[in-house]
Amino acid sequence: MATDQMPSTNRVKLVVEHVEDGYIAYPLGMKGVVVGQGDSYQEALADVTSAIRAYVNEFGIECLSEASPASEAFIAEAEVP
Repeated sequence: MATDQMPSTNRVKLVVEHVEDGYIAYPLGMKGVVVGQGDSYQEALADVTSAIRAYVNEFGIECLSEASPASEAFIAEAEVP
């Protein structure tokens, strides 16, 4: 790669949940366990982004190509007797 080129970036869909003691975040469709957490939405987002980078460094960029190609995510409820 030429020194004047920026490395390509990959976009990963994330879920960020507000829970009782802060926020948790995780990517959709990646194989393996990658989770971030923080006291704020921004902290959880930064933490999961860092975790994804570490995961890719350890297991290779292929783990991103295995991610779900979901274009949207929805939250729904189901009634379970």
